[in-house]
Amino acid sequence: MIVVTGATGNVGRALVDRLLAAGQPVRALTRDPERAALPAGAEVVRFRPDAPAALFTGATRLFLYALPDAAPLLAAAREQGVRHVVLLSSAIVREGADETHPIHVMHATAERQIRESGLAWTFLRPGAFATNALQYAPQIRAGDTVRGVFADGLSAPVHEDDIAAVAERVLLDGGHEGAVHRLTGPGALSNADQVAAIGEALGRRLTFEETDPAEAGPELFPHVPPQMLERLLQSFAETVGVPPEITDTVERLTGTPARTFAQWARDHAGDFRG
Repeated sequence: MIVVTGATGNVGRALVDRLLAAGQPVRALTRDPERAALPAGAEVVRFRPDAPAALFTGATRLFLYALPDAAPLLAAAREQGVRHVVLLSSAIVREGADETHPIHVMHATAERQIRESGLAWTFLRPGAFATNALQYAPQIRAGDTVRGVFADGLSAPVHEDDIAAVAERVLLDGGHEGAVHRLTGPGALSNADQVAAIGEALGRRLTFEETDPAEAGPELFPHVPPQMLERLLQSFAETVGVPPEITDTVERLTGTPARTFAQWARDHAGDFRG
């Protein structure tokens, strides 16, 4: 049995689908099973951090999103027979990183707790998610101009299903214990390039209108906690004109090249339509 946390998230859901297609028993954890709309083949269980032991009965492997404090969950997993945990971490965790950055703190803490748990582990450290571009969807549904910060900010966005494909191989193949895998898309794009690619997928010409970061707020970043927004904008500023890290991890571990952002935009064209 493989336990998947964050089973309704972009990566978690893609992983659930992949594991079921491979004939693997999956226990999908979600805080709201009634609304999860997960595949019938998955055992859907309410995620209750206050009662973790029942989540792992009969399980041997765990796919974990970073939690503020994963130690109790990891202890329960080990007690119930889980032997290997695969963490969805972040590329922000690296040598020379700003260790005070909130995103770094969250993921580095999770990595440390897993190392201390006694479980075998593998860390996946993806860079920018292609799904971050979904923040533009309300504007694109409303018109052809997209307001955003740092038009020339560069990243190598990775498709969520490519992350899931790597997680599948790590969970099923073995031999990845103690490994850290850094994942990116296949090429660098600016924020303006991403908007243009979405427009091409929709058959429309979209324009990126750069906004003063000092004026950026909840309307542009509705899901970002206010206390984190300033640090996030600082991180975005550091990507302007700076070539991003690009790895071959997806192709090396799955045998299939990482998908381009243009492919991601075609896959998600429906999310940008009215």
